[in-house]
Amino acid sequence: MTYVIGKECLDVAEKSCVQECPVDCIYEGARTMYINPEECVDCGACKPACRVDAIHWEGDLPEDELQFLDDNAAFFQQILPGRDAPLGTPGGADALGRIGVDTPMIAAMPANCS
Repeated sequence: MTYVIGKECLDVAEKSCVQECPVDCIYEGARTMYINPEECVDCGACKPACRVDAIHWEGDLPEDELQFLDDNAAFFQQILPGRDAPLGTPGGADALGRIGVDTPMIAAMPANCS
C-alpha cells in the first residue's frame, strides 16, 4: 500500500509534505509531486503535512481521482519525456532534485487555477 498525490497538487506543488517524509520518496515533476510506491513505507507522515489536502492513502482515493494511483506509479515505471530510462527506484528525491517533467496524463490536464 502507498500514499498518492491527487489533483489538488496540480500546478501547486506546495511541498510541505517533502520535509515530513522520512524516506525521501516524494519527487517533483513539472506541475505536481509524485510518491514513489516502491520507496513509500506507508507511514502517513506526508498526509497531515499537505496544506492542500492532495495526499490520500490509496484505499481512500476519491472516486474521481483513482487514475492518480496508476499515474503516480507510471512516473517511476515509464520513460518520461526527455529521459533515456525510467526513474525506477532511485533511492531518494533529494539527490535527484526536480525532475521537471510529468507523465502524459498530468501534462495533458488543463491548468489548475484554484
